[in-house]
Amino acid sequence: MKRIGLLTSGGDAPGMNACIRAVVRTALYFGMDVYGIQRGYQGLIDDDMIPMQMRSVSNIVQRGGTMLMTARCLEMLTKDGQEKAVKTLKNRKIDGLVVIGGDGSFRGAKCLSEDYGIPTIGIPGTIDNDLAYTDYTLGFDTAVNTCLDVINKLRDTMTSHERISVVEVMGRHCGDIALYAGIASGAEIIIVPEVPIDMEDIIMRINRSRVDGKRSNIILLAEGVCTADEFSKRLQSVTAYSVRSTVIGHIQRGGSPTMADRMLAAQFGNKAVRLLNDGIGDRVVGIRKNEIIDMDIIEAVSMKKKFNYELYQTLQMISM
Repeated sequence: MKRIGLLTSGGDAPGMNACIRAVVRTALYFGMDVYGIQRGYQGLIDDDMIPMQMRSVSNIVQRGGTMLMTARCLEMLTKDGQEKAVKTLKNRKIDGLVVIGGDGSFRGAKCLSEDYGIPTIGIPGTIDNDLAYTDYTLGFDTAVNTCLDVINKLRDTMTSHERISVVEVMGRHCGDIALYAGIASGAEIIIVPEVPIDMEDIIMRINRSRVDGKRSNIILLAEGVCTADEFSKRLQSVTAYSVRSTVIGHIQRGGSPTMADRMLAAQFGNKAVRLLNDGIGDRVVGIRKNEIIDMDIIEAVSMKKKFNYELYQTLQMISM
């Protein structure tokens, strides 16, 4: 393996830059050439890439976003787009590819591996934590901590005005951000796509908390259920308490990565290059039971994410 390519794809996530740094420096340690592909798969199709050296990745470990930029590329879903991408790799004499991204990005990597024989390693970079094969994805911890900061501030205002705050967080069809942020922030209620809404239970919990002397309530709502505005209007129609909605939005994607995400970035990036250096491709890296693992990319993208109902029950018990 003499030359590898590296791209970030899909939504950006905190820790992507730290992972880019780990990939580049590990590859240079093994004597490989590294090309950074700009704007994800679109850059691969358009042959938009730059050679990367040791100093190319200096002073980026603490920065959010991705220095290589990212984009969603519908063309990569077509046969024509895939063939253009493969042609670029062959013209550049790139022997292997590292893809940092989420589920959609991995499906592109799977195609390159399965259909065209390009040794490819996927690194799970998404705040949604929606990949089944790994306990945590890169960026999830930082996103949850960003939500915590917002919720802490909202709690002050909601308590002052004795209101209910419906806080919408990201996650697509996965409720993990709402679940983890809800437990860590002391939210009274979480609403996630994996569990049907029980409006009677929600009202009961709010009323009981007010009888017990609580002056405010925080409800964490995963975006895969509905919008905060929609749910707030529905809730306001059946309660006498004042309800306000907040959408945390894209600030969940940005910001300096936490220690946990920086550590994952270093370990994921290093593992990916070591696999390629050993002549191994068609894999994804992840973390399971606090150990860095790798597995077949086709198997990984076919796995279905399981919701942590035990954690959900924990919140139900302690959020009185």
